[in-house]
Amino acid sequence: MLKNYFKIAIAVLKRRKFFTFISLFGISFTLTILMVATAFMDKVISPDYPDYKRERSLYVATMEFKNTKEGWLNRSDVSYYFFDHYVSTLKTIEKMAISTNAKASNAYVNNKKIVIKYKYTNADYWNVLEYKFLEGKPFGQQEINNAEKVAVISEETKTAYFGDAKTVVGQYISADNVNYRVIGVVENVSETLYNFAGDMYLPYTVSKENYKRPELMGGYNAVLLAKSKADVPKMQKEFDQMMKRVPIPKDFDKVYSNADSFFASMTRRIAGDGTNNGLTVVVSILSVFVLLFLLLPTINLVNINITRILERSSEIGVRKAFGASSKTLVYQFIVENLILTFLGGFIGLLFSFLAIYLINDANLISNMRLSMNFMVLFYSLIACICFGLISGVYPAWRMSKLNIVKALKAQ
Repeated sequence: MLKNYFKIAIAVLKRRKFFTFISLFGISFTLTILMVATAFMDKVISPDYPDYKRERSLYVATMEFKNTKEGWLNRSDVSYYFFDHYVSTLKTIEKMAISTNAKASNAYVNNKKIVIKYKYTNADYWNVLEYKFLEGKPFGQQEINNAEKVAVISEETKTAYFGDAKTVVGQYISADNVNYRVIGVVENVSETLYNFAGDMYLPYTVSKENYKRPELMGGYNAVLLAKSKADVPKMQKEFDQMMKRVPIPKDFDKVYSNADSFFASMTRRIAGDGTNNGLTVVVSILSVFVLLFLLLPTINLVNINITRILERSSEIGVRKAFGASSKTLVYQFIVENLILTFLGGFIGLLFSFLAIYLINDANLISNMRLSMNFMVLFYSLIACICFGLISGVYPAWRMSKLNIVKALKAQ
């Protein structure tokens, strides 16, 4: 039966080529944008180089003071003192990667200005995150303790600063008028991983800022790594209990800092606060955006399908006169619409590959490489099925209500 439906659907598509073109264009264009957007979200949310241990990790990125009586708050990144004095005492943490956000510094090579974004990190940063070293090695606790001016640079920085040099380990690079000895070169990190992307990584002990200052707010964030995935809830609970012991600063009556999953740490920065991670708000906004984006092409497709029904009313009338049930006709029309949607989805898939290739080639976001993987294809398939069902059900219902006599008189 499906074979017959497929033959009928192809015949109908060939009959009115203009309607077919409009339908396929709308479906393929809509699905192309959805697939590219899904590939982008997958790039942002899924474990990616160098942050592959997210199942065992929690992320601490903000510190918030609140004065509930006055109704105002103060929020910032976290201090190194907080991680060293409080968080490092937690028993469920195996390792902790501490780093600052990237700061920009100008360097001049052959009269050409180069912007170098540098970060300060601790030694365990290289054990928690899995950077791929193309040359040399990371700095360890000894270099940290000695406050040695050593640097790990990205592959992109190596090319920009040293040109075609085969190896740069042992050479010096300057940032903020300070020379650092290069001890390692790592593969570039996508800018979508804001906390881990940088051009140069330095020991936090060479920072000009006083990282020992006993304050809770500062310029650092951290990744807390548990021994196993099962220990993550325990680590989160222990962190929350520790926060109850943190002294509340003067002029405030509440202090908040949270150890979140990767996605929750993002949503907390976007739409949350100390007591709400903002996950519901962000997911709701994304869902409404996707629904609205699908709504317009769906309505257009519904109108086109209704026009097709009116055009085929005599065929429907004849089939009803010969005993075809409304259920059979509805089933047939939905299958036809799904075939049309999957055909548009296939074209959209080809367009998506082309769009992703162009986006990667243009390097719109530094070092970001989108890809089509199993999850992107799975969500695209779900979108195709939903799109086909939603746009096919109402026209099919209209068709099932056609009166036989009126349908036969229509032609």
